[in-house]
Amino acid sequence: MLRRLSALFDRYSATHLTLRGAGRSIRDSAGQPVGHVDVAELHQGRLRIAGWVRAEKVTLHLAGETVSMAPRQLREDVASATGGSPAVGFDLILPCQVETLLAAEAPGLSFVTPQRTRSIPSLPMPMPRPQAARRRLRLRFAAAGLLTVPAVLGWAMTRDPRFRARVKARLGLSGITHADPMESRLFRTAEDRPAQPGPVRITIVLPVYNAFDLLAEVLDRVRRNTDLPWRLIVIEDCSPDPRVRPFLRNWVATQEADRPGRVVLIENPENRGFIGSVNTGLATALTQTPPADGTPEGPVVLLNSDAFVPQGWASRLVRPMLLHENVASVTPLSNDAEIFSTPMLCEQTPLRPGQGDAIDAVAQGFHPDALISQVPTGVGFCMAMGRDWLRRVPALDTAFGRGYGEEVDWCQKVRRRGGRHLGLPGLFVEHRGGESFGSAAKLALVARNNEIIARRYPQYDAEVQGFISHDPLLTARLALALAWAGSLGAEIPVYLAHSLGGGAEMYLRQRIAGDIDRIGAAVVLRIGGRQRWQLEVVGPHGTVAGTTDDFELVQRMLQALKRSRIVYSCGVGDRDPLTLPDRLRDLKRGPQDKIEVLIHDFYPVSPSYTLLDADGVYRGPVTAERDDPAHRGRDAAGNPVPLADWQAAWGGLLRDADEIRAFSEDSAAQIRAVWSGLDDRIRVLPHALLAPMPLLTAPDGAPLVIGVLGNIGRQKGAELVSGLARRLEGRRDLALALIGNIDPNYPMPGSAPVHGDYRHEDLETLARRYRIGAWLIPSIWPETFSYTTHEALATGLPVLAFALGAQGAAVAAAPNGIAIAYTPEDDLVDRLLEVLTDNQALQAAKPLQEIQ
Repeated sequence: MLRRLSALFDRYSATHLTLRGAGRSIRDSAGQPVGHVDVAELHQGRLRIAGWVRAEKVTLHLAGETVSMAPRQLREDVASATGGSPAVGFDLILPCQVETLLAAEAPGLSFVTPQRTRSIPSLPMPMPRPQAARRRLRLRFAAAGLLTVPAVLGWAMTRDPRFRARVKARLGLSGITHADPMESRLFRTAEDRPAQPGPVRITIVLPVYNAFDLLAEVLDRVRRNTDLPWRLIVIEDCSPDPRVRPFLRNWVATQEADRPGRVVLIENPENRGFIGSVNTGLATALTQTPPADGTPEGPVVLLNSDAFVPQGWASRLVRPMLLHENVASVTPLSNDAEIFSTPMLCEQTPLRPGQGDAIDAVAQGFHPDALISQVPTGVGFCMAMGRDWLRRVPALDTAFGRGYGEEVDWCQKVRRRGGRHLGLPGLFVEHRGGESFGSAAKLALVARNNEIIARRYPQYDAEVQGFISHDPLLTARLALALAWAGSLGAEIPVYLAHSLGGGAEMYLRQRIAGDIDRIGAAVVLRIGGRQRWQLEVVGPHGTVAGTTDDFELVQRMLQALKRSRIVYSCGVGDRDPLTLPDRLRDLKRGPQDKIEVLIHDFYPVSPSYTLLDADGVYRGPVTAERDDPAHRGRDAAGNPVPLADWQAAWGGLLRDADEIRAFSEDSAAQIRAVWSGLDDRIRVLPHALLAPMPLLTAPDGAPLVIGVLGNIGRQKGAELVSGLARRLEGRRDLALALIGNIDPNYPMPGSAPVHGDYRHEDLETLARRYRIGAWLIPSIWPETFSYTTHEALATGLPVLAFALGAQGAAVAAAPNGIAIAYTPEDDLVDRLLEVLTDNQALQAAKPLQEIQ
């Protein structure tokens, strides 16, 4: 047990331990500074040293290994500070485990300088000793381990993969981000009868500086889409564009002919800047004569000249202010409004014409009282301001120059007087940020004005970070992110995926990257987390996600997609797998939607998704007649489910699918063995490699080191690898090294190194470090593709695998492959040793270098 815990902690440490060394000046032989090390960090098995130096070459040395580059990365900051060329940056990475730092001398840098220049002495790069960091990690590991006890017990009793997913998630080993819960109460229902406030007249303050190409639509939208009595105060701030002022005069004259007195145009004789113009407008709004019809004066709305209000915007914006006490400001969601931005919080998302209205059409379906949230500040692109609160703080502070941060200052001053600021999810206003003042001007102003805010309100930044960490607008933000995806006008893929990581997840990320390049977005419906469903919208700037147990909420939110392609990637780990096929079919709303099933494993065939029987042995295709405990499922209540019922449920999904994509002929045959009549929709399309592989050369001399690549669990042959490593202890002709991880239930002897996580780009270095001369794929289930098999074959070294599944077919077809007969009754370790000690078999597998 202790050995298993130790092995698990080693993997936890490899994932979470970070060591950071101090930056260091690089000096030449005369002591003059010629560079600097900015980053010295060990993280997830990689040592990274980065900085700048004026040299021809820089080399990182560690434990007898080196990596070099010419320092030619552009560093404009260095050129600005010191003069000379900006092409002086370097960034060096070597695979490195904590044990390497403990056993070897400190890493160091060496330099090659141009002729006739002073040399640069080698520079040692001492890193912090990892003992203290590992002690802190042990405490975190112990605390996280206590929280995993229920899941560990569940796994021990049932072998249900969802418990394993919970353990990996709690320890941060799955690579999957788990989101916060969503609120089910978001959308309006037929039974809702929300309170309606009485009518008020709003006053819109619109400062204008250039932005001529936007003005006509901005003003027309105010005129057409404002659903409350309104007045408009336009402040033209002496725009240098000569078209702006005449256009505004003509537009105002037209409005005056229709409704005299409704629009006021103020023409600044000189440019006063955004804040000066807004203050003029606010002062005018506060001194206007009340309307003759007796309509009460309502809030003042600050509106930018690059904000496009949608139909029925005004009543939605001011409603919270009229129904709730002490509300000083209300701000809607937008595509560019800092903490009110969607799809991604604090990220700008450009929109095409019509997208903003399509997104707001979904917002209009929200219950008007749902998720109205207190926020640390409003954002002035479209912000309703309470008239009473404006009387108390009647102007924005001119200390903020031309703008940016002034609304934060006003909101903070008002809050100190008891005012509250609300975020409104039920309204989306498109904002083409940066039009009024130019994006470059914004960048120059933000840093200066942020310093003012930090001095005046030291707690403000922490409040914003807290809001971002526990986003109260998450559900609405996610719903509008889906509306954004739907507005792209393409068929949006909706992937059903698990939370276990692995090859299926790597494929999914690669495919989603292609979706984003092609159409701009993808959606993931993930199972296996704390709640049954995790809904994710993935776009160019990241992912917004939320969880729920309410499938009806999921369905309602996905209605924002006009056309979708429901893609089953993997359902292993779901709490109610027998209903999962029907839930996926429920997401298909009509002929505009398609269903695609990916055969990453054999979960549709059997709860034992690797097709192994209870004793861990593969005995051929699993049809309904197979009577083995491993192939009996359980429903959500824990009741047993016969294999025939399981296959009937999943068969319904496959028969309704428009496409079934298998990644090898063997996996397609496994599906055909269970269900007939699917030939017309099965496509065999092997994966492409996730990354290019280096061609390797076997080292000379003994021992022959057999490399095992990847993360090795039970079905991947963990028992076999552990047993083989023990049988090789003490031998001088054969050895074994694992580049990856192994299930802690199968501890490895000290004679067989276990490297841990690796990256493809490090494989050449690692193969050289461990002197690998051949690869072993120890998997004992019929894999559906096996990335590691194809990666190993691509290196050119001999590759051994059992003759079953996609891995067996791949090695049998490759000149450097060795397919080993698989007979479960035999001792597989003995079988492997026979082949490994048969030099003729290894020599017959020609390295690719000889063929090419």
